[in-house]
Amino acid sequence: MTFPVIETSRLILRKPTQEDAEDMLVYLADEEVVKHMGLAPFNGVEDALSEIQWYDSIRREGSGIRWGIILKESGRMIGSCGFHNMDTAHFRAEVGYELSRDCWGKGIASEALGAVLRFGFEYYRLERIQALIEPENAPSQKLIAAKGFIREGLLRHYEYTNGKFDDLYMYSLLKNDMNFLD
Repeated sequence: MTFPVIETSRLILRKPTQEDAEDMLVYLADEEVVKHMGLAPFNGVEDALSEIQWYDSIRREGSGIRWGIILKESGRMIGSCGFHNMDTAHFRAEVGYELSRDCWGKGIASEALGAVLRFGFEYYRLERIQALIEPENAPSQKLIAAKGFIREGLLRHYEYTNGKFDDLYMYSLLKNDMNFLD
């Protein structure tokens, strides 16, 4: 299957390519953008190219898909959104996203996330989409809650990233909870 392109009123969600590496570096080198992602800020274009290769690998393996978020107005890649840890036998996946800081607070993450969630439920026939979010990441929790996700609990010391153990809230959205489409 060719890479699916999703279009919204302001965005084109498409396959990230090597040509997007410079744009990606801009936001993934920003400490504020990556501080809740379990990543160190990117130092160069090689880091961005490696991230794009990871996106390609999860799609090839069938364990996920990651769309580049492109502003129609400028053609600039300003973030990404997609699924990873996809388990087709159990009809579930984790959703993740990040957005350039200059685009925060404009409803762009909500627009992209809504389109990706719809695609996951309709195309991949997912029953459950989950999100793992650090307790300190209030804006992400607010975004997920606005889409209808329910916080199920706290996973203590769930990940080890950047030299520390991270607690993560587990959120889920079931296909029946699709009020976010309204």
